[in-house]
Amino acid sequence: MNQPASSQLHSQRDRRIVMHGLRKQFVDIVRQEEIVALDGIDLEIADDEFLTVLGPSGCGKTTLLNIVASFEGASSGEVRLDGEPVLKPGPDRGVVFQEYALFPWLTVEQNIEFGLRERGMPKAERRARVRRQIASVGLSGFERRYPQELSGGMRQRVALARVLVNDPKILLMDEPFAALDAQTRTMMQQELLQVWSAERRTVIFVTHNIEEAVLLGDRVVVMTARPGRIKEIVTVALPRPRDVTSAEFNTIRRRVTALLEDEVQAAFAVMQAGASNEQ
Repeated sequence: MNQPASSQLHSQRDRRIVMHGLRKQFVDIVRQEEIVALDGIDLEIADDEFLTVLGPSGCGKTTLLNIVASFEGASSGEVRLDGEPVLKPGPDRGVVFQEYALFPWLTVEQNIEFGLRERGMPKAERRARVRRQIASVGLSGFERRYPQELSGGMRQRVALARVLVNDPKILLMDEPFAALDAQTRTMMQQELLQVWSAERRTVIFVTHNIEEAVLLGDRVVVMTARPGRIKEIVTVALPRPRDVTSAEFNTIRRRVTALLEDEVQAAFAVMQAGASNEQ
């Protein structure tokens, strides 16, 4: 079930993303000290894999996602996509944030087609793609609604559709369901898996939620407290749809919980020490 981070899990043909020796450090201006956010990240992600990333607050999960997206650069090491170094943002990587990041003055349809319009896609083609994407995320009939007229779950569907309509190879998701209520979150998890099963994209999904990580992921990457390193990678060899009440599911959940517990305590201790130093 468990595999070390250094395991060669996939053949060269199957590797979509390869991270090698990633390190990210920055200077805390207030404290005048160097902070190492990530250190020694070696990770291979297969084509069509759904990878979840779990770790305590401040361990560098979002930083890792931002490096893959090229929103920020690594201090050392590299990321390769299909064998080529990742040097700048591109339409081959779509990002879904925790905040919906929708344009409030645009309708659902206009928000989703925004990227296609900016790329100069002909109107008839982009409208056809937008209609298909709206249907795929269950928003038919809401095309002319504005974001403020939608529920939280529906806004997140719009955000997801806006990314998917650009047909990215990689879907990068930063706690996209964290702000949703429990019932809506469960529904969005199911819808995401349906979209992924139909279109089979590579997904990196960052979460704080253990059940969500095990429910969605082919593998769960458990990270240490800062500096963020890969503590262990847990393979979830369960068929989908997964039953969160099953003995097999809960065996994996308990294993991941045990791996994470020490790291959460370590992160909390660091936060307390930092607060004490500032007093």
